Amino acid sequence: MKQQSHKQPNQPSQERAIFICSDSTGNTAEGVVNATMRQFESVPTIIRRHSNISHEDEIRLIVEEAASMTAFIAYTLVQPDLRECMKQECIRMGVRSVDIMGPMMQAFIDSFNMRPIAKPGLLHRMDEDYFRRIDSVEFAVKYDDGKDKSGLLKADAVLIGVSRTSKTPLSIYLAHKGFKVANLPLVPEMKVPRELYQVEPERIYGLTMDARYILRIRMERLKSMGLSEHAQYARYERIVEELEYADKIMKELGCMVIDVSDKAIEETANIIIDALQKVYNR
Repeated sequence: MKQQSHKQPNQPSQERAIFICSDSTGNTAEGVVNATMRQFESVPTIIRRHSNISHEDEIRLIVEEAASMTAFIAYTLVQPDLRECMKQECIRMGVRSVDIMGPMMQAFIDSFNMRPIAKPGLLHRMDEDYFRRIDSVEFAVKYDDGKDKSGLLKADAVLIGVSRTSKTPLSIYLAHKGFKVANLPLVPEMKVPRELYQVEPERIYGLTMDARYILRIRMERLKSMGLSEHAQYARYERIVEELEYADKIMKELGCMVIDVSDKAIEETANIIIDALQKVYNR
């Protein structure tokens, strides 16, 4: 029977509890829970993670504890017997539960007539993809901000743009997707390295931004460093000059130009990944 809440409509929010259960690390479930929590107003929430579950007895004890705290359970159990036990115990104890991986696995079974391996922890296996991402992150750090121009010729993608157009965070984000990315700041007083003109235009991505956005970001940057907000670096006229110079270089290169003024890092990254996939699938 569904439990009825006795909380009055205007009663202050009470501390809530969420149990995360997995026969592996529980990182996947916790990521989903945290992403969901951001969509709600902040309330005190206890998150308890139970990792590496291997026996049904463990599940029974966890569900009993969750029931005593009026918590709900989010779980990623790939072993069918454990997943079924969790489902039945939650029904028995009246605990709300969310099977995060089950529906997706069932969709694979129904759509592709495949059977799951049912082995916990495959997502985090130290495989070839894992090491490729590690190499890519190290590459992004080594060739960040034009420190070593040779990286421009080795990179899967090269990001260019004036200061504070998100070149570094975007490089790191793409690195976690397995792409080796170098980035280069464009400054009127600095000569563009010849290596940049040797890179295929399809692998170069120019990042631009509204001058007012950059002004605000640079002023905050100076403030955080304890420097004067009136420095040349944060003058509107100077920023416009830099953007015009960068635009000239990008046109010379014939590269894709992306306005990142109101884009999240993920959105810009998806544009670049789609473009790169077309380059490598030619």
